[in-house]
Amino acid sequence: MKIKCDYCGQMIEENQHTCPNCGAALSGVNRMAHTQPQTIEELRQWYVDHNLPPEQFTRFFIGKNIKEPKAFGIYKDDNGDFVVYKNKANGERAVRYQGSDEGYAVNELYQRLRTEIAEQKRNNASRGSKNTPLSRSFGMSFLKIMKVYLSTYFIITTVVMVAIILISVLDHSPARGYYRYNGRDYYYQKSHWYEYSADDDNWHLNYDSDFLDDVITDDTADTYRISDHEGMRFEDSTWYDVGSSSSSDDSWSSSDWDSGSSWDSGDSWDAGSSDWDSDW
Repeated sequence: MKIKCDYCGQMIEENQHTCPNCGAALSGVNRMAHTQPQTIEELRQWYVDHNLPPEQFTRFFIGKNIKEPKAFGIYKDDNGDFVVYKNKANGERAVRYQGSDEGYAVNELYQRLRTEIAEQKRNNASRGSKNTPLSRSFGMSFLKIMKVYLSTYFIITTVVMVAIILISVLDHSPARGYYRYNGRDYYYQKSHWYEYSADDDNWHLNYDSDFLDDVITDDTADTYRISDHEGMRFEDSTWYDVGSSSSSDDSWSSSDWDSGSSWDSGDSWDAGSSDWDSDW
């Protein structure tokens, strides 16, 4: 199948990454699964929903132009171009893509992030196989090994039970729904806050929600709960019920994502193991 180059207008094979006629990066629309994140904001949500460690550990900075060495990132510059970059170990920057196609730019970093997740998982599995109790204590008798495991089991069980009790006592998360604070409307869903913008009549993920968590923790008196929101309903936005089977066909759904990309919080992310010397 052939696609049209957005820059010179020539028809070329869709498996090409750059136009052989003018050298421009090709649109990623025809090469991306429809359910993949296609905007910087959607990629941020994908990152959050896959339980990935904070960016300072993974070194993937979404929506930020980081100048430090050892960093992957994507951002929109002052000229309106989307820039996908990698800062090498020596501080040199390799630009993977720069242009007006946000979907293509997001896909470049999305695919690199998935690759990195897979590499980190392999590294964790490799470390685990070298450090199991049996391999470390090969000379222990069977009874001693069982004693270690049983003791560990009871300790872990006790810790988990205490944690569950503490969570039930201390967890004052707000109920799902609409809230109004300081004249602005918010929606709480699955541990995330979303803010309504009248400028574009749309909802956006709020990345600075600490103050909301502090203020609206246990709104039993319904001080902040509202039911008279004007403008686009949150239920009509692409954020509503992200990941459920009820999501609309034109919204990106975590149920369609590869579950192998989700991160196990018990694993450790070692950004030092990444290849920081190559261009990508």
